[in-house]
Amino acid sequence: MDLEKEIELLKQRNKKVEADKAWEISNFRKVSIIIITYITMSLVMYYLDFQKPFLNALIPTLGYTLSTLSLSVLKKIYLKYKK
Repeated sequence: MDLEKEIELLKQRNKKVEADKAWEISNFRKVSIIIITYITMSLVMYYLDFQKPFLNALIPTLGYTLSTLSLSVLKKIYLKYKK
């Protein structure tokens, strides 16, 4: 009986891990972060009285986006040479 319970717990854990992984690599998550970053930077720059805050907010947003996109490429290279 204990073995069956442990197997069921492992299955539940695996489902949670798979769901977390799916969220981490989802386009919805990436787009959400980009939008939240842009809105946050726009508001900060607006209240700090930057010139053209909505245009200037694109710079940190694009920087963040490029850094997250390049990390997956770097991870693949790292894992390839780590083996």
